[in-house]
Amino acid sequence: MLRVTFIHHSSFVVETDTRQLVFDYFPACTYNDVTFHGKEPVFSAEKPVYVFASHSHKDHFSLDVLRWAENRDDVHYIFSKDIRLGKNYLIRNGYDPEIRKQIKFVSPASEYEIDDMKVKTLLSTDVGVAFVVETDGLRIYHAGDLSMWNVDEEGNPMYSDIYGGGYKKQIKRLEHKHIDVGFVVLDPRMGDGAYAGIDYFVENVDCDLVFPMHCWEDYSVIQHFKRRPQMARFKDKIVDIDRDNIIFNVE
Repeated sequence: MLRVTFIHHSSFVVETDTRQLVFDYFPACTYNDVTFHGKEPVFSAEKPVYVFASHSHKDHFSLDVLRWAENRDDVHYIFSKDIRLGKNYLIRNGYDPEIRKQIKFVSPASEYEIDDMKVKTLLSTDVGVAFVVETDGLRIYHAGDLSMWNVDEEGNPMYSDIYGGGYKKQIKRLEHKHIDVGFVVLDPRMGDGAYAGIDYFVENVDCDLVFPMHCWEDYSVIQHFKRRPQMARFKDKIVDIDRDNIIFNVE
């Protein structure tokens, strides 16, 4: 049994037989004029917690996650190296700098073994990394901000050929690998280009379940994405998300 909890935006908790994995958590807040309501995870005391942060953007990372280690010694952090947590910075924000000993900072295009868990990183087309995590016989992909971007946050055109080529190069590293669960960007701000990245992923990666994310609380984009004729053969793989704090039990 695999339990996936969607918190909000790009934040998920994946509970396997032996671990609790948290991806890109940040607390409920209003950011970029969007209000996120997701609740802080409640963790089982029986399984260790591994907290992944793909990059430093406020909609993917919060220092709040460091507080989870205050009352238990089995919380482990895997952060992209662009998240800079110097001693003085931690002290100014009320954290013991010794917490750095519990953080593994990772680089793009690298492989790590953390306990008996394998972690592979891809190079994001924005900032930081995407994660591929192997544990309990499962392979889990979290894109972070790896996508085929075509406009910036103000809607200005970007070099889609550059971002598209870089995205495809990274996704090719997943070809011929079975992914059990994938968390993939579907950003409605991209207008006509919103589907490009997730389309390429679904068509080129053997993934059992695809969770669209980074939707900025506009979950209607998921249904629009799925209803297109070219998605008919993939629709059972694409998970419907319509609200924050929803739990999926996967057989």
